[in-house]
Amino acid sequence: MTALPAAARTPDSPEAGPAPIARAGSAPRLPDGLAKTPPMGFNNWNSTHCRAEFNEEMVRGIADLFVAKGLKDAGYQYVNLDDCWALPTRDGNGKLVPDPQRFPHGIKAVADYIHSKGLKFGIYTSAGIKTCNPAGFPGGLGHEKSDAQQFADWGVDYLKYDNCNNLGVDAEQRYRTMRDALKATGRPIVYSICEWGENKPWEWASDVGHLWRTTGDISDSWSSMLGIAKQNLPLAPHAGPGRWNDPDMLEVGNGGMTDTEYRSHFSLWSMMAAPLLIGSDLRKAGPETFEILANKDLIAIDQDPLGKQATVLKSESGRWTLVRQLADGDRAVALFNETGQPQRISTTAEELGLPQADGYRLRDLWRHQDTHTTGTVSATVPAHGTVVYRVSADGRWATYPPAVETGTDRTPLVEAGTPAGLRSTVRNLGGTPAKNLTVTLKAPRGWQVRATSPATARALPGGRTLTTGWKLSAPAGTAPGAYDLPLTADYRSPRGERITSTLPGTAHVVVPPPSGTSFASELPWLTATNGWGPVEKNTSVGESEAGDGRPIGIGGTGFAKGLGVHAPSEVSFYTGGRCSAFRAQAGIDDESGDRGSVGFEVWADGKKVATSSTVTGADAAKAVSASVAGAQTVRLVTTDGGDGIDYDHADWADAAFQC
Repeated sequence: MTALPAAARTPDSPEAGPAPIARAGSAPRLPDGLAKTPPMGFNNWNSTHCRAEFNEEMVRGIADLFVAKGLKDAGYQYVNLDDCWALPTRDGNGKLVPDPQRFPHGIKAVADYIHSKGLKFGIYTSAGIKTCNPAGFPGGLGHEKSDAQQFADWGVDYLKYDNCNNLGVDAEQRYRTMRDALKATGRPIVYSICEWGENKPWEWASDVGHLWRTTGDISDSWSSMLGIAKQNLPLAPHAGPGRWNDPDMLEVGNGGMTDTEYRSHFSLWSMMAAPLLIGSDLRKAGPETFEILANKDLIAIDQDPLGKQATVLKSESGRWTLVRQLADGDRAVALFNETGQPQRISTTAEELGLPQADGYRLRDLWRHQDTHTTGTVSATVPAHGTVVYRVSADGRWATYPPAVETGTDRTPLVEAGTPAGLRSTVRNLGGTPAKNLTVTLKAPRGWQVRATSPATARALPGGRTLTTGWKLSAPAGTAPGAYDLPLTADYRSPRGERITSTLPGTAHVVVPPPSGTSFASELPWLTATNGWGPVEKNTSVGESEAGDGRPIGIGGTGFAKGLGVHAPSEVSFYTGGRCSAFRAQAGIDDESGDRGSVGFEVWADGKKVATSSTVTGADAAKAVSASVAGAQTVRLVTTDGGDGIDYDHADWADAAFQC
């Protein structure tokens, strides 16, 4: 559930920034043995909010799917209700009353049904006089004993306790009062503190609750997920069995990110020992969603009994290496690519803290494949992708096939009917040869692809690389957009096992801008990321849905053309070396009032060529212009101005290229 009433339920809500790391050590925890590993389950809020579809039938259906789809077997336990389950007023005895339209058989009947499936049941309220929804459902402040006993009588196993309408009462006091009330019932109830990280609960809540929110609410977008992960990562010293950092629920399957981005989302949450609470309506989910959520190799990382959250080993230019120590001495390592281009990310067994050995077992947790390496742990990671390995010093390392890493030098930009070049590499990271190696670049039907240098090797020894040049072209008339371009290395181990290593790839079919002046809103973009909602053409960004903006206005002046964004944002265009200049009138949209602050940047082929001073909601539009002569691509970047993203509804008004 959200941190503020619906009227403010946007990124304009307060979000806690990265906190300084307090002393590491063994913080106290609740002595009840609950939540020894991060809770796993479901919460309806991200997929339904307070809409009518949130009801008894849905909740029972989720429980059925937990069993039918193997999620229960994978470790998911809790089926949790969020806000809007109750009536806005208590009964004459001060008791909470379930909404009879949503839950005609009452809450206990729902809990009993979930328990009958071998699952556990969770509920929601707020540590204030009302919950966060503007309908004003009753909160628990001043009713802790009565509400806790009512929850226990219903068979509740998990309580999410929000932070709205708290009358300014000290947070520690409010959350301790409910802790004591839950304990007094005698029923074991996992206690989730949801105060958005405002009072640094990681410093005081390990003997109050079993998990605590470290950030504001997540939304179903790449930038939201990424920003929350970055806030949560520094808090690793505070997590452990019975006391977990909670970066909010999963968005996997809700449709706002690609499957690659959802795999990164699930990978990062598993590495961070985060609670895994499904936030999508599983009744509508496709096979890919279930495949991601039921990845038992990654769930084993999240649920590792040692309970150590991953730490950042390296982070440079959007290339992240995260490492997590596991109970059996293994290491989990995530190679995470924040950027919009493939990136080679590499580390070593020594850097991961493993003992010196001649070889190591390398298990790819998305491919579920075992290989070996002599020490290098690396991958060419797709844009916004994550590769996760479980690495162990295994004396039988040579019985596993050698690990072979495939990669390309870039994402090719292809003008239809015109050949483009690409270079691939295949590296043998193992100590035994990869035999009968064949490298294949697969393109869509009708494309032409040919190797311009050898793409095969009878044997690729350990530590050696095969580099292949390729020419590819899309047929004339191919529509602009992104097309799959996977690179596959097929080989045999010394024992004859056939191994296939595939790097998902993308080619962008692009159309150069016409001669003259072209507005950015009239051109197809290559990529677009936004801090809230989608990038909009010729309107403000509005809220989280596509097309919900309004005419662009900055400082009282209206503009017919432009891009509506929300910081942090990047929109990239293909210019093909044909454009000489870019110009725009940039500023905060009038829908933010005098609030918000952003910066505007223009990048040409990776070089910053223009930057604005910080612009606030009280400012008129500022002219931004740049020379982009010879550039193949141009990126329009909006930053948060250094004070967070609240109200950062920004516009690139009258944005245009001269070509």
